[in-house]
Amino acid sequence: MQYAPSDLKPRERYKVLTSFVLPRPIAWVTSIGETGVVNAAPFSFFNVFCEDPPLCMFAANLRPDGRIKDTVINIRRTGEFVVNMTDEPLARAMHDSSGDFPPDIGEPDYLNLKLAPSTKISVPRLADAPFSMECKTWKEIDVNGDRLLVMGEGIHFHIRDELWDHAAMRVHMERYHPIGRMFADRYCRTDDRVVFPPAEGAKTAV
Repeated sequence: MQYAPSDLKPRERYKVLTSFVLPRPIAWVTSIGETGVVNAAPFSFFNVFCEDPPLCMFAANLRPDGRIKDTVINIRRTGEFVVNMTDEPLARAMHDSSGDFPPDIGEPDYLNLKLAPSTKISVPRLADAPFSMECKTWKEIDVNGDRLLVMGEGIHFHIRDELWDHAAMRVHMERYHPIGRMFADRYCRTDDRVVFPPAEGAKTAV
């Protein structure tokens, strides 16, 4: 089966991409409004893609009624945000935060999520997140006027203590249970893992 993207409606393209490009990591982005209300919204068109400098990117589209999302409004005003990762204990709250909240009602407050101050920016992080990355806006790319690609530079990391082996600089995978995004209302656990021996590359005769 084949499709030319130009033959599909945008919603149909979305369904194809999100059905096969999975599981996708989820950026649970906290930002702060002009009146001090803290917003927390999940975005699954997201990933990190550079370590020097540490850069991440997520895509925020317009609301169905054409309004700009609070996250984008807040980031454009402050140039700051926090990317919080989600694990199984936080998964339902993350999903619930994707609902429609007016600007004067912050998702963390409404969902009883604990906040903690960031170190280098004014936007707070989610205190119980397994990993949080304080970000400054690095670049924005407007896509067709209805979607914004937000690139952030990570300027400070927060890691839940029991998840990290500082000496080895490696995560304790048996303790970390991240949630991935699939499509519609579907998510996935990531505990069924496969480990391969190191790849040897091409073998040549001596």
